[in-house]
Amino acid sequence: MGFFSAIKKMFGGGEPSKETGKEIPSERPSAPSEQPSDVTLETDSRTSIQASVPDLSTSAAATPLPAAQPTDAKDDSDADLTLRLREAEPRLSAWLAVILEDVEEAGELLWRRLLLLLRSLDAPQDEAQAFVDEFRDWLERMEYRQVEEFRSELQYRLALALDLEDEEDERSRLFVKISNGLSRTREQFTRGLEALFAGHGELDDAFWEEMEELFIMADLGYEAALELVERLKERARKEKVTETVGVRKLLMDEVEEIFRVPRHIVAVNPPEVILMIGVNGVGKTTTIAKLAHRDRMQGKKVMIAAADTFRAAAIEQLQVWAERAGALFHARAAGSDPASVAYEAMDRAVRERVDVLYVDTAGRLQTKVNLMEELSKIRHVLGKKHEGAPHRSVLVIDATTGQNALSQTRLFKEAAGVDELILTKLDGTAKGGVAIAVAMQYHLPITYVGLGEKMEDLRPFDGGDYARALLGQNSQSEA
Repeated sequence: MGFFSAIKKMFGGGEPSKETGKEIPSERPSAPSEQPSDVTLETDSRTSIQASVPDLSTSAAATPLPAAQPTDAKDDSDADLTLRLREAEPRLSAWLAVILEDVEEAGELLWRRLLLLLRSLDAPQDEAQAFVDEFRDWLERMEYRQVEEFRSELQYRLALALDLEDEEDERSRLFVKISNGLSRTREQFTRGLEALFAGHGELDDAFWEEMEELFIMADLGYEAALELVERLKERARKEKVTETVGVRKLLMDEVEEIFRVPRHIVAVNPPEVILMIGVNGVGKTTTIAKLAHRDRMQGKKVMIAAADTFRAAAIEQLQVWAERAGALFHARAAGSDPASVAYEAMDRAVRERVDVLYVDTAGRLQTKVNLMEELSKIRHVLGKKHEGAPHRSVLVIDATTGQNALSQTRLFKEAAGVDELILTKLDGTAKGGVAIAVAMQYHLPITYVGLGEKMEDLRPFDGGDYARALLGQNSQSEA
């Protein structure tokens, strides 16, 4: 039984609904152990608690936790705690509040209660134990002890592992993150918008000209600003809006429409191969780790290949992040042929039955010709070993660069082909409007946004939430 169904059964509900809708502080990677330059580097992944993984026997055996002893008089018996879980509102945050009550720091009481929660949701003992062990190991590496240091990360991991990321409570948490991340962009944009609305009553040429200037100042760029104004004019005409007071809703609807992505077939023959591209400094390495972390929490076996061989430091940094995410890692010495690294990683991923392979690539942009040749060669060798690979080319761009993000998108789309975008460093930038520009100009979906340094801060992108957060509206669940 899947965990989502088990949750509904636990509370006496019917079929699961189909509703759709942390911080790792900035860390200095510890120096990885030295490896011979001609050997493959790898780390072992652990088992997640995702019920869809049928065979967990091949994963590293989890070390059993010692029996937990009550630590104070307030500790509840298992029966009492289970009763309180059943009586709680059927939401992940509510269950977590019960589990963490009177728990101030990581220790045996926390591990015991987490195991009880997972067992209450029909999680097999070995999967539950593996989840707790992996989280405990992560806390030790991060040197976190107090609950407030890791509570958000714990909820994020449980949401992924229990397939509850789309529940209303989690969507509300995501909206808050997006809204907070866009605060600087919104402050600048909405101030100008309010002044524009206040200065005009009717929709006339002067109003549209000023709105176009406002969009340009918000880093949409000239072409995107002009197109957006024309689309708003057409929408206003169709909906018979003649006063400026009605333009705010038109704008929100139009922005949401810009980000709407048509459905497409996503199934692939495993391993799924994802080519990660983008210039140096955009956060590509940490984004790969965060994506791998998401996959690991969903029960997938993940490998990361370091095909950016230009800098030795890049290989070492990626290895550290792979270890943190619990992913396999494949690399060669700095200066090796990137296509050879990709080919070997592909061969190994097939042989070891990996579910997802992320291939990191160099971010050098000295010449467009070199970039095209290197990426084309990598794509060729991947496809030669595994038909259809790479299945996705993901471009990582930095929201703080504003209009530079547009030129990077154009260059990489021409050089390597781009299937989707991930927008990093959206938190704290005044240039968040570039998301609209890049989606309009290149018609590419934005799949994830980076809202901070922690693993949980890479979140699925939702155009509606973005539009509401940008314009200072409530989340959909509160509307």
